[in-house]
Amino acid sequence: MDRRRILTVGAAAGLGLLPRSALAQSKTLKEQIVGDWTLISWVQTRSDGTRNYRFGDNPKGMNSFSPGGHFSLIILQADLPKISSNNPMKPSAEEAEAIIRGSIAYYGRYRVDEATRTIDMQLDGTTLTNQLGIAQKRTIDSISADELHYSNPTAVGGGGAGKIEVAWKRA
Repeated sequence: MDRRRILTVGAAAGLGLLPRSALAQSKTLKEQIVGDWTLISWVQTRSDGTRNYRFGDNPKGMNSFSPGGHFSLIILQADLPKISSNNPMKPSAEEAEAIIRGSIAYYGRYRVDEATRTIDMQLDGTTLTNQLGIAQKRTIDSISADELHYSNPTAVGGGGAGKIEVAWKRA
């Protein structure tokens, strides 16, 4: 075996010994976020310091980032009500209110700014149409091969606004 091949094989073997987090850190942030993520937690800290768990103690959700720059997100309260009429076009007023309060979904395009560690999102559609046309920026607080934590410092809407912190695990 020549020297170059010995070094190549040795380097490859050495990479196999590195922890996954070390390998993840050698990738760009965009390369690290690409894929599917399931929700761990969602908490909003309001401007008065109180905490809001809009989606409950055990929220459900999925966030997907494609290599081509598209994303989709859905977050649901675990105990959303069934529609008693069994017709999605005819929920009761109470059912409709609970469903809208306990869910959000949006999709669009994203760009990662490596220098500021942010994800800039352009929403093409959302269940909260008030978000359309508003710059959506998420700050990456931490990332590993298995977990992604980001925050939204400028939440839209009521509930005392404030900062939203979201944690995801790789699906």
